[in-house]
Amino acid sequence: MIKETIKKIIPKSFLGFYHLTLSFLGAVLYGFPSKKLTVMGITGTNGKTTTVDLTRRVLEKAGYKVASLSSISFKIGDKKEENMLKMTMPGRFKLQKLLKKAVKAKCKYAVLEVSSEGIKQHRHRFVDFDVVSLTNLSSEHIESHGGFENYKKCKGKLFQLVKKGTHVLNLDDENVEYFLKFSSSKKILFTAKEKDLDFEGVIKAKNIKASSSSLEFSVENFEFELPLLGKFNVYNALNAICMGLSQGVSFEKSKEALREAKGVPGRMEIVIEKPFTVVVDYAVTPVSLEEVYKTLSGLKEKDSSLISVLGSCGGGRDKWKRPIFGEIASRYCKEVIVTNEDPYEEDPMEIINQVGEGAGKKAKKILDRREAIRESLCDAKKGDIIIITGKGCEPWMCVAGGKKIPWDDRKIVREEFKKLNL
Repeated sequence: MIKETIKKIIPKSFLGFYHLTLSFLGAVLYGFPSKKLTVMGITGTNGKTTTVDLTRRVLEKAGYKVASLSSISFKIGDKKEENMLKMTMPGRFKLQKLLKKAVKAKCKYAVLEVSSEGIKQHRHRFVDFDVVSLTNLSSEHIESHGGFENYKKCKGKLFQLVKKGTHVLNLDDENVEYFLKFSSSKKILFTAKEKDLDFEGVIKAKNIKASSSSLEFSVENFEFELPLLGKFNVYNALNAICMGLSQGVSFEKSKEALREAKGVPGRMEIVIEKPFTVVVDYAVTPVSLEEVYKTLSGLKEKDSSLISVLGSCGGGRDKWKRPIFGEIASRYCKEVIVTNEDPYEEDPMEIINQVGEGAGKKAKKILDRREAIRESLCDAKKGDIIIITGKGCEPWMCVAGGKKIPWDDRKIVREEFKKLNL
């Protein structure tokens, strides 16, 4: 409450200085811990959490002690705690405190998810990044940043800051040219497309194959297997391989790490397998939502259907994408159930109606998210796939008055499925 009051009192022109000051104070209080670590920052619109997880596994397989901070969890060595903040990137004091813990635990590396909101609020400042990477870039947080170009420039500030470090970049992203222009000691580039490149030493994935349980691809003369769904995860794997290469980790070690990787909670997570499949995924952008539907469409049986349960990721932000979500769902899914999802101070039914406009006649509007999940389970037939998006494994639903209701889509699915007595 004190912070909110201060933000209201301080003129907007001074907010940046306010955030920067907090970042400096946090670093001072905890003794600038990042100077004693090799810090890797992963930014982008989609795939950050998975890339952080895979990068940690690669470094651990090489024998290093690692700390990782993501929207899902904070892991320092062998100790892990859930990220209950409902923030991708912790606040300045929490971030510096976690880095201090990593130093005390004698970690060599810290792998961080870096969000555009975090950069906007200078949470990345006074963190000595050695390696930074870009997963991809698409429209997100547009209203908060005042347009896509501002959003892109905000991401660019992270790379601009790391002039003496290594930049890892996705050559297949249409905005990569912007990030290539930032100076760095070294650049490691990756691609998953068969195309002629004007760059040498590019890490390229070839012979990509996707099954109902894993991905296979080759890099150089190494055959990789990744037990995750969705071809988009090839990019997350490539990113992690390149992060490892920046520290001298061999392809062989990365291959072993990726082969042993487990699914990331709330990311294309299969919660129920029979008699129908229920998948929970975060998917909060149009690009990620469509990739999820594409992947599952390719896995379903010939006569089975996709059933979607979705909302819009957070009241008060990115309203433009609500009807787009509905339209995408209607193209891929036989049934579209639109429901509540972190409305904050907005009227949840108004959000649902906006998503429903895009879905058209297929839209089935159910305010109560538990009821919506129950409806999807009751409607599903043998072989169908239910895909519940927007929250993943988030532990809260945020509603009016700053209230947080304990929530977990996966837990709700299991509870309601049990009631069916199938």
